[in-house]
Amino acid sequence: MASGKRLSSISIFFPFYNEEANIQQVAQAALRIAPTIADRFEILLVNDGSRDATGAIADRLAATHPEIRALHNRPNRGYGGAVRRGLEEARMDWVFFSDGDGQFDLAELPKLIALLTDADMAVGYRIDRADPLPRRLNAFCWGALVRALFGIRVRDIDCAFKLIPRRLIDAVTLESDGAMISTELLAKATYRGLRIREVGVHHYPRTAGEQTGANVRVIIKAFRELFALHGRIRRDAGSTPASRTAALRG
Repeated sequence: MASGKRLSSISIFFPFYNEEANIQQVAQAALRIAPTIADRFEILLVNDGSRDATGAIADRLAATHPEIRALHNRPNRGYGGAVRRGLEEARMDWVFFSDGDGQFDLAELPKLIALLTDADMAVGYRIDRADPLPRRLNAFCWGALVRALFGIRVRDIDCAFKLIPRRLIDAVTLESDGAMISTELLAKATYRGLRIREVGVHHYPRTAGEQTGANVRVIIKAFRELFALHGRIRRDAGSTPASRTAALRG
């Protein structure tokens, strides 16, 4: 649990797909910040079936640093599948994940920890999203729909800067393999009564590699999964005992 502004333990993980130009600097940034925020830590590099040198670099980093573990999805499981792998493999009391493209500054992770004095889960929102206009418009429409359907009081649903308690991960079953993963995680936390707080974090332009999550097929699949998730969560919420919800909130 949180002790002051320091955690007892934290798992930090990143999904990577063809990020050979970014993986080393992202891992090194995690190695710098982790000992300043937690007594114990691990760093998980989730290589999601990359076709470049990402997997080899992850293995080399793991061989060099005992705090790092390299995980390989073979075949590729998609963004949601890579996030689920990281959540499943994480061993510590708190779990933080961000994207492997280097667009976030991990030095801002203490901002999330500071929110835990009156929250069960902490997430970031992008102060000035450094993405192309079509991607930002898609995100705005998606976020408005998700908030209306699930009552999630988070302004940036898909911001990959989230700090999650181990007890939530142990209590829920995540099923999304694609872009729905953040929506599913936040929706299930909300329906179980967890207090979610947010803080602004900076978002920087991608300097290497290519974005892969905004193609039409991914978007159509996400909308189909969205309404299926809405039905499942409403059914599950009705069968969740109050005692279990209270235990999740600590």
